[in-house]
Amino acid sequence: MTIQITRLSDPAVRAFVTAVNNHDREGFMALLAPGATMADDGSERDLADWTDREIFSSHGHMEVENESDGGRRLVARYSNDTYGEMRTTWSFTVDDDGRISRFETGQA
Repeated sequence: MTIQITRLSDPAVRAFVTAVNNHDREGFMALLAPGATMADDGSERDLADWTDREIFSSHGHMEVENESDGGRRLVARYSNDTYGEMRTTWSFTVDDDGRISRFETGQA
């Protein structure tokens, strides 16, 4: 069972998932705070390089299964053209301006 994107609790996270699924790179980048950082499976990654490779050039897509921590932690089935589909966790830090300053993802 999946959660409709429009029902995700946190507005920044909802916009993040929407931008990923719509392949909206410009909208995605606008959600990020200046100097935003990210990690994949516990390793720090270059955010611009990672998002290009793992999301935009490979048609990334998220199907959210559940959320916790006020909507800032997700379990989602993530798929892209490179790896196919896998269960993943996503954790978001949202600053006072409502922009994402950090996200971490990895296999669930």
